[in-house]
Amino acid sequence: MALERNITSKQIRDMLGSISDMTLWRYLHDPYLNFPKPIYIKKRRYWQETEVISWLESQKQTSSRQPQHDCIWLIELIQSGA
Repeated sequence: MALERNITSKQIRDMLGSISDMTLWRYLHDPYLNFPKPIYIKKRRYWQETEVISWLESQKQTSSRQPQHDCIWLIELIQSGA
């Protein structure tokens, strides 16, 4: 059984193009975006990396209907393994 990799809010912000803490807060509180919820360990927030990647991929699929943000290039970068 493999352990799920947890990533910090700093890593999340970097993954999403160096967004600010406020932008991350907005993503978390926007019900339309359905951004993954963090888990809390000793008052620190962590996200499961696979959930964040899945969310990014879903944004790529919905971007043809309505642009959400400029994370398409980031999804392609993650998928390429760079």
